[in-house]
Parts: sequence; structure tokens; C-alpha cells
Amino acid sequence: MEQKVRFEGDVAVLALHGRFDSYQTGQVRAWLEEATAASPARLAVNLAGVTFIDSTALATLVMGMKRARQQAGDLHLCALQQPVRMVFELTRLDKAFAIFADEQAAVQAFD
Repeated sequence: MEQKVRFEGDVAVLALHGRFDSYQTGQVRAWLEEATAASPARLAVNLAGVTFIDSTALATLVMGMKRARQQAGDLHLCALQQPVRMVFELTRLDKAFAIFADEQAAVQAFD
């Protein structure tokens, strides 16, 4: 899996590409821990390039969301492909996360 990090103002954006599974969560977990170290932790994860997500990856995102909220911020998800969106809907995590159609909307929601 490929990951790219950049900033849109004070929002850290992580773009992921490929399979997001138990073999790939270590890098994302490390980034989330670093990105949520300061307050407020405003994070956006762009999943447009993710074609598969497993339960370990979901748990990693939940951990990141909880840490961000503890730091007076949040973690927004955006651009979910249909197979990934279905996983979020089946696990009802679509109710826990703020999910946006595109990255711009996810970043602007922090304003």
C-alpha cells in the first residue's frame, strides 16, 4: 500500500492507495499516533485509492478517531469506493465516522 501525507492548512491529509489490511496497518498506526500528538488533531484520510479494507484496518482508523477526539479534533474519511463503503455500512461504522464525498469537503468540514 502506498501512502502520501500533506497538509491543507492545519488539517493533516493521509491519502492511501491499494489494499488496507493487517499487513499495512503498522505504517498508518504510526502516522496516526504522531498526527494526534498535538491538539487540536484535525485529520482527513482519503480512501479513494483503497480497493480493500479489513477489520484490522478498521480498528486502526477507530483508534485514530478516538485519539483525535481526545485531542479536541476529529478524523474525517473521504472518497470511499463502493466495496469499502459497504464494509463501513455493514459494520455500522458509517455512523461513527464523518464520511465525505471528496477530500475538499472533508477538509472544509473542520472550518
